[in-house]
Amino acid sequence: MSAKDGSERNISERREEYDVVVVGCGMAGLAAGVRASEAGRSVALLEKSPEERRGGHTRFTESFRVPSADADLSEHGYEFDVPDYTVSEFYDDIMAQTNGRADEELAETLVENAGETIEWLTELGVEWDMTPLNSGYTVARTWFDGEEMVDGLVDAATDAGADVYYDAEARALRRSADRRVTGVDAVTDEGFVRFDCDAAIIAAGGYESSPEKRTRYYGPDYDAMKVRGSRYNTGEAIDMALDAGAKAVGQWGGAHMALIDAAAPDVEGGTNRIDGYQYGLLLNHEGERFVDEGEDARAHTYAKFGRRIFEQPNREAFILVDSKTIDEVDATGPSDPVVGDDLRDVLERAGCESPDAAATTVEEYNAACDPGAFKPRVLDGNAVADVTPPKSNWALPVDDPPFYAFAVTGGITFAFGGVATNANAEVLDTRDRVIPGLYAAGNSVGGLFYDNYPGGTGLTNAAVFGRIAGEKAAEYVAD
Repeated sequence: MSAKDGSERNISERREEYDVVVVGCGMAGLAAGVRASEAGRSVALLEKSPEERRGGHTRFTESFRVPSADADLSEHGYEFDVPDYTVSEFYDDIMAQTNGRADEELAETLVENAGETIEWLTELGVEWDMTPLNSGYTVARTWFDGEEMVDGLVDAATDAGADVYYDAEARALRRSADRRVTGVDAVTDEGFVRFDCDAAIIAAGGYESSPEKRTRYYGPDYDAMKVRGSRYNTGEAIDMALDAGAKAVGQWGGAHMALIDAAAPDVEGGTNRIDGYQYGLLLNHEGERFVDEGEDARAHTYAKFGRRIFEQPNREAFILVDSKTIDEVDATGPSDPVVGDDLRDVLERAGCESPDAAATTVEEYNAACDPGAFKPRVLDGNAVADVTPPKSNWALPVDDPPFYAFAVTGGITFAFGGVATNANAEVLDTRDRVIPGLYAAGNSVGGLFYDNYPGGTGLTNAAVFGRIAGEKAAEYVAD
């Protein structure tokens, strides 16, 4: 089977034939589409969104976590700007942040292939910024512009021969009597289109952008949670795989829920984080602290603190810092902090409903502090235990005006439930058997993340397993 040409085009036929159909046009789908096309297979990429909104959550991302000791980008002019980070350290971080619940085979495959995958992306023309955005980044990363990355990888896919179909929502898988995938049915502006194929790859993200599914899996108030990424990640591709017999795995009630600016838009706000909260205090509307702000580096707490904040009164809280630490704060949201020399006044103007109680909490915390040297780039051991909750690191008194208050809430990035796969990105059925010709990658897959998330790992996961899915689907078609 072959595509009619290697360009992006509108759907005009009601039936198409390809070797491989990829559902999704974010990092996982693009990595799969490029790799399968490089192997000489005819590939269709089905993108639910219109062209101008293509790219799923990848469009709104900014960094990869990379085992820098296992990746050499020097021939392309890039050098990592942090100490070496090894494959084993990457694996240990995944297991630690997921409380040991991550699928070991998936985690091992991810970390062992991450270095080679980022080298491959660099060869495809992806451009990186190697300088950490702020002191909260304690392990190797590369940074990029999400829209530019999507544009470049779409070009790489079409240059390799793939066709991209926009406004094409995959809704059903076709299977033969012997369980093999034989096609994908999609809804388009021109009606239903049947894409006959020998292999399909599910890479359309999770269910996080569906208010109904957020309510179902997280609780009755979660329809109101802000969505950081694409409005199109509503889970139909996962449903399609489950309807075809795929096994559901992972933490369906868990998600990457980040600490973000309370004024962020309801959907597609992108980063909108306020980093540096770990050096100050987080207070709720009742004037209480409710987390150990210095529990760990920002990259290991921001994705779980968003949920804790969202579950506070009025679904928001306030970051409070002073002149000693404001230079360590990086605010990428739309609003500005409230600034002033009077602590109570700053909290009141920021919107705190109990500014007197909050000021008392700060005074009691300050009295308990007895810090040594402040070291923002490491866990500095400046702890205070005689407050509730305690603070494990960076416990400096907040007493040097001017004071800065940021209103924050929780925003969902991606959900942790999805379909079951093995290390070859093959989808498993409810009896743990491979479904022939069906693959999945990225946030459509469950089993890797639980409870928390090591920052920057999501996109690495999508790239690694998207690439593997493309390779394995191409090999399957050739057999």
